Amino acid sequence: MSEQRTGKATAELFEQVILRRLGAKDDDVLVGPRHGVDVGVVRVADGVAMALTADPVFIVPAYGWERAAWFAVHILASDAATSGLPLRWMAVDLNLPPEITDEELTELWDAFHRACEEIGVAVVTGHTARYDGCAWPMVGGAVCIASGPQDRFVTPTMARPGDRVVVTKGAAIEATALFAATFPDRLAEAIGADVVKRADALFERMTVVPEAIVAREFGLRDRGVTSMHDATEGGVFGGITEVAAASEVGMRIELDAIPVREEVRAVCDHVGMDPYTSISEGTLIATVVADRAEAFVDTLAAAGVDGSVVGEVTGRSEGVVLVEDRTERVLEHPGLDPFWGAFGRWAAEAAGIAEAS
Repeated sequence: MSEQRTGKATAELFEQVILRRLGAKDDDVLVGPRHGVDVGVVRVADGVAMALTADPVFIVPAYGWERAAWFAVHILASDAATSGLPLRWMAVDLNLPPEITDEELTELWDAFHRACEEIGVAVVTGHTARYDGCAWPMVGGAVCIASGPQDRFVTPTMARPGDRVVVTKGAAIEATALFAATFPDRLAEAIGADVVKRADALFERMTVVPEAIVAREFGLRDRGVTSMHDATEGGVFGGITEVAAASEVGMRIELDAIPVREEVRAVCDHVGMDPYTSISEGTLIATVVADRAEAFVDTLAAAGVDGSVVGEVTGRSEGVVLVEDRTERVLEHPGLDPFWGAFGRWAAEAAGIAEAS
């Protein structure tokens, strides 16, 4: 019997099970499913492309309906935005727990509506119901769609040797923010209330929509940004290796150039997570033509987004290499994200304490 694991399917399972069974062939599919690629892209008219992504609707009531709905929207919108095309539409399926009241649903959906409205997304269809067996936080699924000129989209398959690699915000943004939002008091006892406050403030940074918009306006493909990828499960290291695999290139990455915020380091050290391999929704990994990379970082900064050049794209034969203290080692995908185990332990301990009291 195969071992069961939490989180996204491995690249091997994805290739063996999913990629070999994709339904009918369609010549208008420009970019189909691929491990580590955020969107699929289809041609809907001459010169017009549509980028689509699907994800669970992930809502944690303990964060408050406003925050929870905002996060749910931006998980979806971030992937679609990495295409570089303007965000347009969303279809939402809500399979809700029976205990949610009409008043709570109203509050939740009002916050969802406002989050979509802020980024220019129209909800066009969906399904809403309560079902036995449904439970937070996975309460359905949604599709987010971006659309625009066929020659203006990018995907993680488009990085090219010679490009520079840019990382925004730094490592483990999501892992840190979710721990701070979920376990503030316990963390504060160990690392201090001020650090937890700064960690919690990263919650509203768990989106790459702002920097994807900056990239579109800055210039895509030969004019600047050649690929974009949202560093989710597997963190920065996972995201970097996914781009390299999708584009069939090598990379040379300087470890010291990858930002790790003080509050991120404090939370990760305390809960036992490697910040470089921990889930990091809100961290964009972009490749940029070499002579425009620094200008892109400056443009991000002017828009209030931190960014750093952390390495370069090389030939496939050179592999993905991490440089630390002048020592090189092969960088491989980390596999299982350490966030899930750490978060699960803390949640179980919190539940045990609650039952005991």
